[in-house]
Amino acid sequence: MKNDPKYQNGALLFLRLVLAAIFIVAGYAKLPLWNGPIEGMSETMLLLMKFISIVEPLGAIALIAGFLTKWASLGLAIIMVGAIFILQFTMQTGFSTATGAGWNFPLMLLAGCAILMAFGAGKWAIDSKRK
Repeated sequence: MKNDPKYQNGALLFLRLVLAAIFIVAGYAKLPLWNGPIEGMSETMLLLMKFISIVEPLGAIALIAGFLTKWASLGLAIIMVGAIFILQFTMQTGFSTATGAGWNFPLMLLAGCAILMAFGAGKWAIDSKRK
């Protein structure tokens, strides 16, 4: 099958919107941490999670608009590398578990971010107008 760039812009837009929705929900889920730490959570981890609760939605908004997409994707990819590291080495969660996802879901998000870093936002984005 020949590479057909006709669908590339739509596919990149779809990828941006799906990733953005996931990161907005993830950031929203961390908002209760602003009321205080969870039992057993260190002060450093609480500060990091508060920072991520701001950065994830901002990165998601950038993806939706297609603004600084490669940089936003890089930032979100770094967060996913951290999430995989914590799941694998701190929490000792496997790739998948009998009761649900392991670090396979963050790996998929990392792959999506890598695709956007490699190919950019596509034609239907603010980035395409800035060149």
